Amino acid sequence: MQQTGTINSFRNSDSWVILSPTEQCIKQKIEAIGTPLKDWDIKINYGIKTGFNDSFIISTEKRNEILAECQTGDEQNKTAELIRPILRGRDIKRYGYDWADLWLINAHNGIKGKLPRIDINEYPAIKAHLDQYWDKIKERADQGDTPYNLRNCAYMEDFLKPKVMYPNMTKFLPFYYDKKGFYQNDKSFMITGNKIAFLTAFLNSSLFKFCFIDNFPELQGGTRELRKIFFDKIPVIQVNNEVDKQFETAVADIQNDYTKYKAIALDKMIFDLYNLTDEERNAIRFIEIK
Repeated sequence: MQQTGTINSFRNSDSWVILSPTEQCIKQKIEAIGTPLKDWDIKINYGIKTGFNDSFIISTEKRNEILAECQTGDEQNKTAELIRPILRGRDIKRYGYDWADLWLINAHNGIKGKLPRIDINEYPAIKAHLDQYWDKIKERADQGDTPYNLRNCAYMEDFLKPKVMYPNMTKFLPFYYDKKGFYQNDKSFMITGNKIAFLTAFLNSSLFKFCFIDNFPELQGGTRELRKIFFDKIPVIQVNNEVDKQFETAVADIQNDYTKYKAIALDKMIFDLYNLTDEERNAIRFIEIK
């Protein structure tokens, strides 16, 4: 943050943050208009904890080998449905991702009353793959009713919903709006619920970084810890469905072809929502963490 003129300080969690009068004014305005995310109609959850990634997270090559072992077309199609693309925390970028050609064997443990547990005997090619790691998977803590199943996850269906994905620790503060149904590992979080497109734009904005980067503890090397407890306290202006739709269009455009010009245009949309003055906009400017 830029610091000019007389400085003021305020208490932020367990540390003191020094702000200039302009910065302090901006932050107070944003906080006054916003509603803490804990009061939004959203859910923030971890990604999948497999207990042993070497067996449950596989490469495209291994996926193809498993599918080739299927005896019939129906078995192959059913098996392919169980093997889903997955992003790790490190793969998530600002408005995008770098997929590492990794897949999750989603042998979930079901959801009581909604989704039956995966019976591995119905997937012989996957069972043969997992049996190679039997000594490891049978001893792991994170497992379901059988060693072949993943641990209970009440929000398993949410991975297929539109969501904001972001790493649990990062220096870049990247947020990706996912409508492709990516699963994700436990080094990342997802946000599901209402106004997700707008929330993606806000969290990627210069305004968010300017006002709230210090709300997240700094670890070694400038990395920030993005745990749910810190997000719950972030106040964000609430928007209607029409505004969210406008942001969804803009987010889809920048995800299709990221440019700095489009990122600045999205910043302007956020600034306009908050009715920031020219002085306040000039104080924030465009923030891109590299």
